Amino acid sequence: MNIGIVGSGYVGLVTGACFAELGHEVLCMDDDPEKIAILKAGKIPIYEPGLEELIRSNVEEGNLNFTSSMKEVVEKSKILFVCVGTPSKPNGEADLSAVETVGKRIGDYLNDSKLIVEKSTVPARTASWLGEIIRTQNKRQIGFDIAVNPEFLSEGTAIHDFMRPDRVVLGVSNQQAASLLVSLYEPLNAPILITDVESAELIKHASNAFLAMKISFINAVSQVCEKTGADILKVAKGIGLDSRIGTAFLNAGVGYGGACFPKDLAAFVHLAEVNGYNFGLLKEVAEVNQNQRQIPVKKLREIYGDLNHKTIGIMGLSFKPNTDDLREAPSLEIISSLIQQQVEIKAYDPAAAENMKKLFPHVYYARDPYDCAADCDAVLLLTEWQIFRHMNLSKIRKSMNRPVFIDGRNLFDPVRMFRLGFQYFGIGRSSRSLAELST
Repeated sequence: MNIGIVGSGYVGLVTGACFAELGHEVLCMDDDPEKIAILKAGKIPIYEPGLEELIRSNVEEGNLNFTSSMKEVVEKSKILFVCVGTPSKPNGEADLSAVETVGKRIGDYLNDSKLIVEKSTVPARTASWLGEIIRTQNKRQIGFDIAVNPEFLSEGTAIHDFMRPDRVVLGVSNQQAASLLVSLYEPLNAPILITDVESAELIKHASNAFLAMKISFINAVSQVCEKTGADILKVAKGIGLDSRIGTAFLNAGVGYGGACFPKDLAAFVHLAEVNGYNFGLLKEVAEVNQNQRQIPVKKLREIYGDLNHKTIGIMGLSFKPNTDDLREAPSLEIISSLIQQQVEIKAYDPAAAENMKKLFPHVYYARDPYDCAADCDAVLLLTEWQIFRHMNLSKIRKSMNRPVFIDGRNLFDPVRMFRLGFQYFGIGRSSRSLAELST
């Protein structure tokens, strides 16, 4: 089947490459000619494990192509997936200007009946609005259908998430659209949920809001653990073994980030408000997350008081491992706060350093974790990359001015860190002395 992808960002590239891998003829479109040139050269402008190889192999086989022409992608495709960005406005509302522009341009070039699939994360009722935009712009009055197919991709595991999904959600208004989309996804052998269009739109926002709520819940519990002498890892395990709850997203840390959770949470709160419901629960979720990001800096102040001219190593910059994405990453706020206090920053990340250099060009970017820790008064671990799990901790300890280690992802065992000579602080770990625990 001829599939068009409008928007060759994170979602668009993964969607296009995976449909091409399933044997479809895919044409990915983007307005950015530089991005299209990079893609045609067999490279990708983002970091996602396995994606570059998947794109290269399907380009070589002729299943996947790229263009900067909206006219071309509309005219050549039977199904058009809209995969453009919907960032937050200052009031939390989703900015749908890119969706509107795409709708107008699709209307301009519509040459025969198409199925137009909204894959961007948007508020409920956006699909009907998009349909009106296309109809208004479509002077030739050519028929089309609108459907909703929300994405549930996690950065770092996106190809796996597409090819082996927990479920596929299809919001449709007629049987013809349902049949067409079911035929696309049947090879994945995944549960397929067919709903009305508005429900499909709401499922995406509600799913991300619930996951964000689990993270903020366990982070709030971690604060109680520190005050009562409990260990958040043991508490989380005890909670997660309940089959009604599960262990996923019960890892205490310095808070969630990324392109989805903060944006989708804010958009869901705004959607509820404009429809007459005050979603106070989700407002508190966002507040807990914001407060969690302050913990590493607060711990440093408790240790040192004045941080002026201290040297702090930051291990991990991306909002999660296996991505170079810095959107809403806790590291951004933490580094900004430390710089304001005249702290010297040394930073290391396996993938995100180049992106961070554009934002903080005067920070020292280390060659590896050992270079990052050398001569530091403290190290903050903010992202749980595998490389950090396997560090020679004795070497790290010996290289530091003072062995203060703030583990923002609870990667290490407190007793082991104490025995290695670190002054160790986790998130929600026992407030009893490590000396007592180690006896």
